Amino acid sequence: MPMQLINPPGLPQPPTYSQVVVATGARHVVVSGQVPCDADGELVGAGDLAQQTEQALRNVATALAAAGATFADVVRLGIYVAGYDETSLERIRAGLLAASDVVVRPDGPPAATLIGVAALAFPGQLIEIEATAVLP
Repeated sequence: MPMQLINPPGLPQPPTYSQVVVATGARHVVVSGQVPCDADGELVGAGDLAQQTEQALRNVATALAAAGATFADVVRLGIYVAGYDETSLERIRAGLLAASDVVVRPDGPPAATLIGVAALAFPGQLIEIEATAVLP
């Protein structure tokens, strides 16, 4: 699928997301916010944002695969973090690295928004990740 990742001059040049993504395709895949639970609905990584990030990303990859997509087709991520503080980004990056086998994108990262929130859907949940992908 044709996708152009743009980090225009005059904006920060982030290593973890692209400022603009232009995609063309016939099918849009919208993945609901994925939580850090296993297939049985059990929380993975209680109290550990890195572990929860890895699990949520793996759940996004599973959802994408069900639609015939991969992270290479993702144009946007929405990331919600409960109790965001100055250490959160480092822990999220650690979870991203741990899930690198499913989130690898040879052309660069998609557009993304990281939002700190007071709480998420259930006790102990520290992160939720949603995705939008475009397929040919």
